[in-house]
Parts: sequence; structure tokens; C-alpha cells
Amino acid sequence: MQSAERWHRRILYGYWIIVLCLLLAQFLYMLYSRSDEMQTIFSPGKGHVFIVCNLIIILAMAAAEVWLRRSPRYHKQAVVVCSFMVSYLMYFVLEPYVDGAQMTLMMPLMLALIYFDQRLLYSLGAFSIAFYAGVYFGLERPLLGKPLLEFVLVECVYVVFALTAQAVILRGRETREYLEQLTKSEQELMVERAISDKLLKIDALTGLYNHKTFHEYLDSLLEQCESNGLRLQLALLDIDNFKQVNDKYGHWVGDLVLKEVAAKMGSLIGLNDFAARYGGEEFAVIFTDKSFQEAYAAVEQMRLSIAAMCHPYAGNKPITVSIGLCHYKLGDGKELLFRKTDDSLYTAKRGGKNAVVTSVVTSGEGHKLTENPQIPI
Repeated sequence: MQSAERWHRRILYGYWIIVLCLLLAQFLYMLYSRSDEMQTIFSPGKGHVFIVCNLIIILAMAAAEVWLRRSPRYHKQAVVVCSFMVSYLMYFVLEPYVDGAQMTLMMPLMLALIYFDQRLLYSLGAFSIAFYAGVYFGLERPLLGKPLLEFVLVECVYVVFALTAQAVILRGRETREYLEQLTKSEQELMVERAISDKLLKIDALTGLYNHKTFHEYLDSLLEQCESNGLRLQLALLDIDNFKQVNDKYGHWVGDLVLKEVAAKMGSLIGLNDFAARYGGEEFAVIFTDKSFQEAYAAVEQMRLSIAAMCHPYAGNKPITVSIGLCHYKLGDGKELLFRKTDDSLYTAKRGGKNAVVTSVVTSGEGHKLTENPQIPI
């Protein structure tokens, strides 16, 4: 709607410029012409008709201007009517002095081309052909004795112009449809690419990120740790006795366990945390916006929540996880971070499982393992 209103205003501005140029040209003509009187097709020798035409042009423009400013509706119709009146009045003014003044009669048809309105083109074309026939047989032929050939030529120009404008509109529509199809194809391609990228990054079974994406993300975060001092903790989780679940209840039950554990993990991590299926029954979580104590509380909550889950398809026996947690120390690098976290995880496994073991950096070169109290279930 706003775009249409802008075009209404632009068209009217264009007509104001044409009218001002017309008035200036007439003023210069009267100033430098040697003719004592100005002839018109209405009544040769009477200049007042010439002046009346100019006044009507200005009134028509002013009326259209007021309509666009005051009335909320029919702006397009007001512009078209004003264009038609001004074009024919300009023709009456110019025709005695300018060869080819009939070209001004084509101006209303150009509006249909600007609006890209095929119906408006047909309406204005038919009306213009009929209206000019009335002007020719009612005024030009009896008063000025214009030959019939001139009338035929002007009508032919109307037809040719209308057909050309129609071709432009049809071509424009084809181009628009092509661009819409191209845009739609590009959008579909972008969606497909996004889905493909997601499938490449997501583990199909659990819905968490896969092993490859985990390492890519961790490498990027470790660079930020070294350059910007970003805090980072890595946790590795392993489902206890998972092989027994597969052997006793079948792999489809094992898959259900993996899905439910992954869903519980995903529901407990923060927006800036990153959870992935590291491989088999092992998961990894990266914490980037937490202190070490907050990260420990988060993985402890995971352990308790997973242990509290019900698994009716697995004999209603609890499924537990062992967790190793390590805080990244600047300069350690990826390999040492994993070794510390793995040591913590294996310590939790050897210590009775269903536990969180942390790797705490000491003042020396090494590190020690701290195990949380075992919580029976």
C-alpha cells in the first residue's frame, strides 16, 4: 500500500513538472512570437480559449493534489482521470503550434505501463481511441479540415502503443514469476542445505551433536580460552553397565536408554553449554559460562536426575552414569584436558560407578582426583 501511494505521488510530481514546462514554453512563445493572435482548434483567433485550457489544466492538477492529500480512497483513479484531462488539454494547446502534438495523447496509456495494470491498459486504450475519434470528427475535421489519413495514423499509433505496452507488461510478469521461482528455489536450497548441515552435525539416534562436531567446537573454544581467557570445563559421562542392558533386553532397549539419557542431559544444560554423543554409550558436555563449582553442581544434578528416571522396558531398574569433570587450565591443550577428564571418568568407574569425579589442579605440575560421596540408589 505504501509503495502504491509513493507511485501516485511520483506520477503527480511528474505531471506538475510537465505542466510547469508547458507554461514556461508558452510564456516564451508569446514573448518572442511575432504572431498577434493565438489560434486554437476551437475557435481560431480567440486567445481566451487558449487561456481557459491552461486554467483547466492547473485546476485539474490542483484537484488531484487535494484528492491525494485529503481523501483516503481512489487515489489511482484520481491520478488516471487527471492524467487524461491534462493530456488532452495539452494537446489542444500545443496542436496548432507543435508538429506531432498527438504524442501527448499517449501519456495516459503510459500510466498503465507504470502501474503494470493490463486491465487499465485495455480500458484506457479503448477509451482513448473512441475519445480521439470524437475529437477528430467533432472538432478537428469540421473546424481545421484535417485529412482522414492523419486520424487513421493517430489511431494506429494508439493501437501500436497499446500492444507494445501489453508486451512489456506480459514480459514483466514473466520476469517477476521467474524471479519468484528463482527465489523460491534458492530458499528451498538453503533449507535443504541447512537440514543437510544439521544432519551432518547431529547424532541421528540421540539428537545431540555428534563426535566430529564436538571436536570442532571444542577446538574453537580452546582457542578462545587461550586468547581471551574463556572459562571452560569438560565433562565425560558413561552409562554404567550398558552392555548388560543390551545383552539382557536387546539393542532396541539400549537405544531407548540412550535417547532418554540424552534427552535428560539436553534439558539440564544451559544455553551456552554444549552436549554431544561422544561415542557408544559415552557423552560429553562442555561448560563455558560457569565456574568450576557451578559446573560440578550441574553434572551432579545430571547424575541424580538420570538415576531417578524410570525405565519400565528395562525391568524398572535404574540407569546410572559415571562422570569425569575437569577444568581447563591455560596452556594444557586439548590432549591433556582429555587425559585428565578420562582419568576422572575411569576413577569413577573403578570406584563403584554412579559417581562424579573431578580433576582438581594443584599448585604442582600434576593433578589429583576428588570423588564425591557415593549416593546409593
